[in-house]
Amino acid sequence: MKHRISKRVLFVCTGNYYRSRFAEVIFNREANHDHLHWEAFSRGFRAENPSNVGPISVHTTEGLVKRGIILQNPRFPRQLLLQDLRYADHVVALKESEHRPFMASLFPDWENRIEYWKVDDIDFATPEVALPIIEDQIQRLLDKLRAAEH
Repeated sequence: MKHRISKRVLFVCTGNYYRSRFAEVIFNREANHDHLHWEAFSRGFRAENPSNVGPISVHTTEGLVKRGIILQNPRFPRQLLLQDLRYADHVVALKESEHRPFMASLFPDWENRIEYWKVDDIDFATPEVALPIIEDQIQRLLDKLRAAEH
């Protein structure tokens, strides 16, 4: 039985194709398992990228399969909008040095209101390195949210 959702976390990366999508799925699996009243969704600063093939990165799909998760009909990347920031109770950008400039230029009122992680994109870290970092960061975030619920 699915639990009632009362709060939402938003994961943001550049394309909403690889890192943020992985974070969204892993967070939702763990939050549901722990019966937390949180749900994740994800967006990208530049969701339309002609070099992206299909709706989701093969690295995300392979990383999820290795963790026993099969996505049925994954959606295409979605662009970050102001309404997404307002809808979320907590916002995480996956790479501070890459994403803080986007926040500063696109959503300056939000630049210092979100959490920044340090997860490199595929051009700087392999999925074997980056995906476990995301999982570790999600566990830290879940611990913080669990503590706040009690």
